[in-house]
Amino acid sequence: MTEPMIDVRNVYKSFGSNQVLKGVSIKMMPGTTTVVLGGSGSGKTVLMKHIMGLYKPDSGEVIVDGENISRMDRQELARFRTRMGMVFQSAALFDSMSVFENVAYPLREHTALDEDEIEARVREKLAFVDLDPDQVMGQLPSQLSGGMRKRVGIARGMANNPEIMLYDEPTSGLDPLSTGTITRLIMKLQRELDVTSVVVSHDIRSVFRMATRVAVLNERRIVFFGTPEEMASSDDRYLRDFLGGS
Repeated sequence: MTEPMIDVRNVYKSFGSNQVLKGVSIKMMPGTTTVVLGGSGSGKTVLMKHIMGLYKPDSGEVIVDGENISRMDRQELARFRTRMGMVFQSAALFDSMSVFENVAYPLREHTALDEDEIEARVREKLAFVDLDPDQVMGQLPSQLSGGMRKRVGIARGMANNPEIMLYDEPTSGLDPLSTGTITRLIMKLQRELDVTSVVVSHDIRSVFRMATRVAVLNERRIVFFGTPEEMASSDDRYLRDFLGGS
């Protein structure tokens, strides 16, 4: 029996008197793409930050690739996080750095690669996200479209060849064409590199294309976990409303 790559076990989390997660449990298997849906304030990003180790649960635990990250100290976590790639809502690129320097940054921070190896890796990752390295490497993020910035963010997240990719609203603010491009890239990562992906999103259409499993958060709990097809055919009132009654 294959062990989950990510195993969130009965996690509770409050900030002061505001309870955000209430007994959340979810297993994400290796090589799958799990999309986490929910209304604003439902705890999607808080759940993601537990998987990244940025938050520690009040109770419960988070096991990633067999290791309990809830009990790691800052140093252990920093080392462990190099096995994860993260793509943030705004792409979170360094404005003053070129595309090359942005993608090279995690390689300089966390590997012993020499300059030739770093350049080869940066070129490989930019090509993977369908950007021409010769065209974009010298550009600043401000010279790129929103969709291109997101792709550079994915290339940087992939730089260390992570086993896990985490995306926070990767298609937010993009036009339909760019949204389709990012969705296809996430699917390509899973298909070609067998990466385990977790995607926080509100974009139902792209969710149904990319997800192996969908988790829906409501009232601080996971109220649904299953395939997109199971979600679409569910009679659950909240899920029907969430899907727009379609």
